[in-house]
Amino acid sequence: MRTVLVTGTGGAGRTTVAAATALAAAREGRRALLLTADRDGTPEALLGLPTPRPATATSAERLPWSPPVEAAPGMWAARIAADDWFRGELTSLQERGSGALDMLGATPLDPEELTGLPGTEAFAVLRALRAVHDADPAAAGWDVLVVDMPPAPDTVAVLALPEQLRRYLRRLLPAERQAARALRPMLAQLAGVPMPAQKLYETAERWARELAGVQALIESEATTVRLVVDPGPLADRALRTARAGLALYGCRVEAVVANRLLPTGTADPWLAALSGQQQAALKELHGEWAPDVPVRELPHLGRDPLEATSPRDPDAPRDPDAPRDPDAPQDAAGPGGVPQPGGLAALVAPVGAPEPRPDRPAAEPWTVEDRLADDGELVWRLPLPGADRDALGLVRRGDELIVTVGPFHRVLPLPSALRRCTVSGAGLRDGRLHVRFAPDPELWPRSL
Repeated sequence: MRTVLVTGTGGAGRTTVAAATALAAAREGRRALLLTADRDGTPEALLGLPTPRPATATSAERLPWSPPVEAAPGMWAARIAADDWFRGELTSLQERGSGALDMLGATPLDPEELTGLPGTEAFAVLRALRAVHDADPAAAGWDVLVVDMPPAPDTVAVLALPEQLRRYLRRLLPAERQAARALRPMLAQLAGVPMPAQKLYETAERWARELAGVQALIESEATTVRLVVDPGPLADRALRTARAGLALYGCRVEAVVANRLLPTGTADPWLAALSGQQQAALKELHGEWAPDVPVRELPHLGRDPLEATSPRDPDAPRDPDAPRDPDAPQDAAGPGGVPQPGGLAALVAPVGAPEPRPDRPAAEPWTVEDRLADDGELVWRLPLPGADRDALGLVRRGDELIVTVGPFHRVLPLPSALRRCTVSGAGLRDGRLHVRFAPDPELWPRSL
């Protein structure tokens, strides 16, 4: 299954581009599912769909989104039910940890009084990604999954969560501690208090498996990112930060979408000034991203792509091709204010297989270059396009290297050869971070 994560700068039209991307995939003959965590009803208004009904806690644990609704032939849309999923997960966790809660004298919370906490949406998005890929192909059969993600900084934080949480679990519940679970009954007798229940360890193991599965999806060749931007003076800087953060976590950007481009050559001086500003920012985008990453240009629709009328009756018949015909001249703006992501569907890049990158192997993009013969050192190359030299930070901690890029940082385990070396220097050249390692004479194998 192809997975396309659509993010970008705030207010740049991510939801519109995500809907157009899913619709374009459907027009290619693929079964596309559009997932969004948007709570304000924009996707429903954009596609002319009814507001989804809230899910129950039990169903949210099984299916972390509202039932998909067909928005066009071959395209379905669903909203991620973050609060409902959170209630289901916390209720289930209370049941598994009932022994520990009784030991502490805690009173479990009822599902009706539970509300979503800050950060719930991030976990719900990750759970939805895994659930879609784990769904029965015979029942769902999705070919393309398009996810309307939060703004770029929040998206990078969401995509970094699986690896970070797996590391926390390994530190808090190491394997050797879990191996001693058989001793808990004896320890409980010696201590005189009940020990944590088996279900708590099972829950931690289940979380670790879920996180590993989600991380594998994020790092998969079939998962790519599309960045949406409204070209302007601040767009280039915001995208550079997002690009560096995505590269730090191994996420591949397949396209940059320059949205809401105004027409050029107008006689109106006010409109000409805005258009000229956009074109200058667009030139910077092409210079920053091309030719590695294509920059797609989408015109301004002439209005906000939202319905001016009330949403359609969900039981009323509809002709999905009539308002979404890409050849019809009214498709971009829409008759009567009807939302038209379909007009952009003919312009967005098709959802195909990720293009191979011979200069950076996808399976192992971060390589170690052997320069022992010439310079007496090993060089670890980390592709970080868009990174700013002044915002870079490196810290060696045991067998790990902590890399900081602006507001993002990642803890990288060192390859086995580099663990027997000391860091001798680092430099950023051509969008790649080169970290130099010198063999430690006390640890490096001596030659025969």
